[in-house]
Amino acid sequence: MTEFASGATPRVGTDVPPGQPALEVDHVSAAYGPYRALFDVAFTVPAGSVTALLGSNGAGKSTVARVVSGLLPSTSGTIRLGGRDITGQAAYKIARAGMAHVPEGRGIFANLTVEENLVMAFRQRAGRKQVPESLDRAYQAFPVLGERRKQAGGTLSGGQQRLLSLAKVLVVPPQVLVADELSLGLAPVVIEAVYRGLQEINGAGTALLVVEQQVDRALEIATDAVILEHGTVAYAGGADQALAAMEQVLAGRGARPTL
Repeated sequence: MTEFASGATPRVGTDVPPGQPALEVDHVSAAYGPYRALFDVAFTVPAGSVTALLGSNGAGKSTVARVVSGLLPSTSGTIRLGGRDITGQAAYKIARAGMAHVPEGRGIFANLTVEENLVMAFRQRAGRKQVPESLDRAYQAFPVLGERRKQAGGTLSGGQQRLLSLAKVLVVPPQVLVADELSLGLAPVVIEAVYRGLQEINGAGTALLVVEQQVDRALEIATDAVILEHGTVAYAGGADQALAAMEQVLAGRGARPTL
């Protein structure tokens, strides 16, 4: 794992009280208009852990990501971040409380350069004085971004855009990072870089909720796993048992996990 340029790992932006899970999803349901997408979903993300959120297409993985980060309101249940009830709060308030959401899309400003994207994020999260040191950290963790610092974000490859999204949270690592299908459509070598970035952030103390279809890739770094099926939790437990559980869940309809 890459060390930060300053020689010290940044402190997580909002610390989790001792013994408290980083994220609690307590019997949460959600809907898109009349269409119900989540049914009584309950699981926890332990502090400092990597939790893989798995399931087939349409199982509700990205809906969970949107609900916990405030992009989609729940219809029932409670969501807690470090013990604090964040149910129904606006996405920007949840972000300030210590959650970052890196979505499947680029999540960057396409017309700004790589460096302008980073400077905007770092000024907001750490203040103007910390920007030079924060840029050094980002470029050391992701050298390709340093090579393309003057390039417009929208002209980067899909994998480079996702690396840029991850680099924006390095300066003050959040309490929880929700990574939504970051490997989708990427070449294996780029996926490796994305996952190294995730491990970098986790190493700074951030708990990760990794939404993935590539089961084996997510489980390589996960300590815990949650499997969704038709908007409900089919398994929640250790990552070491998740693959067997996934195969059992999908066996009934002839499907197999994406490996």
